[in-house]
Formats: sequence, structure tokens, C-alpha cells
Amino acid sequence: LLGSLERIGQEKPENIAWGIGFGLLISLPFMIFYETLQGASRLIFSGLSAGTLLAYLVFVAPLAETLFFRGIMQRTTPFWMVGLLAAGWGVILFFPAMWTDIVGAPAVAVFLALTLAAVNLMYSYVRMRNGLAAAWLCQITAGLILFFIPFL
Repeated sequence: LLGSLERIGQEKPENIAWGIGFGLLISLPFMIFYETLQGASRLIFSGLSAGTLLAYLVFVAPLAETLFFRGIMQRTTPFWMVGLLAAGWGVILFFPAMWTDIVGAPAVAVFLALTLAAVNLMYSYVRMRNGLAAAWLCQITAGLILFFIPFL
């Protein structure tokens, strides 16, 4: 997560703080739509316990997405393109759970697609600006605020 040995020598603790700060910056404004986030979170993660969801949002999804999209792809691809590709992946991954017979599900799905685009662009920007570990913590922070808190 910290990159090559040369990059580890360049990493600074404030980059980690920037990652968490950017995660808060991008996710807290979406809390205005708390009920929509709650509906999306419960649709997407129905059947999961809170502990399983927490493990998924802290370890599984952020680690896999960060290493693939921002670790591998962003080496040769512009950050905005990686952000849009990662958002497209999120849409493909989450939309089957969103298209249900529940009233309002299409509107929630569109809202979720816009949210995914915004946060994935931010993760890629943070990776470019502050490094891979900061992008990983940014994604963990945003995931906890956008999906875990409304799920409870």
C-alpha cells in the first residue's frame, strides 16, 4: 500500500491524515440524503449482519479496489479516467441489488451512481496527490459514512 521502498521513504503521516480528511470531505455532504443512503445501503447489503458489512467496507472492498484501480491502473491512466472506470465497476456490482420492486429503487439507483462517480473520482485524486495508502483510508472513511452508518 505504501508503494516502492523509495515511495515509503517519501511518505509522510500527514498524507494519511489527508486521506481521512478527503474521505470526510466527500462523504459528509451526502449525509443530507441520509434516508436515501439508508435505503440504498439496506437494498445493497440486505442479508448481511452489521459485522460482516463492517469487515466488507473496511477490508475487502477498499483493499481490492484500491490495489487494482488506483494501484495498478492509475500508474498509466489519468486519475479522472480511473475514477470513472471504478465508478462504472461499482454500478455493475451494486445495481442488480438496486433494481427491485421496492418503491423508489430506480431513483435510489441513480443517486447511488452519482455518489459512486463522485467518491471514486475523489479516491483517484487522493491517490495522485497523497499516495495509495491515503486513497485506501479515504475509501474506508467514505464507505463507513455512506454505507455503514445508514445501514445501522
